[in-house]
Amino acid sequence: MKLLTPDLFVESVFHLNLEQLKKRNIKGLIIDIDNTLVAWDIKYASEETKQWLLSLQKEGFQVCLVSNNTEDRVVKFNEALNLQAIHRAVKPRRGAFKRAMEMMKTNVNNTAVIGDQIFTDVLGGNRMGLYTILVIPIESKEFWWTEFVRKIEKHVLKAVVPERQGD
Repeated sequence: MKLLTPDLFVESVFHLNLEQLKKRNIKGLIIDIDNTLVAWDIKYASEETKQWLLSLQKEGFQVCLVSNNTEDRVVKFNEALNLQAIHRAVKPRRGAFKRAMEMMKTNVNNTAVIGDQIFTDVLGGNRMGLYTILVIPIESKEFWWTEFVRKIEKHVLKAVVPERQGD
């Protein structure tokens, strides 16, 4: 169960305490797109999300978007942001996490993963020894496979998730 347990659980990316991440010496953020930053069927980031992502860089964080979705999806989402990004990541496999750290010039000791799924983002990050942050999914309507996985995830959440930051 340890591999399915996030280090931190927050309501959304907007509830993250960046100062706490800095105190943990986090320098790189691997961030999921679908249902972490926008609903899975929304092509572009909202103005608020764009500003938040760009503010991360001003705060000194390296950022890499890492998605299991297609190249077209990731490129479209990233058009206005021009962040480092990886598509078809095959999370929870380790390859994309390693590649993201190489791109950001970070390592397992100073990189965090932010995502909305235990079986992809948290499991993948924990397998690598990264600091993992789980957020509540933005939208309840999802891709059919994700809806199926969420039913299993709901039971796991009860057993493994720590208190949310701010509760």
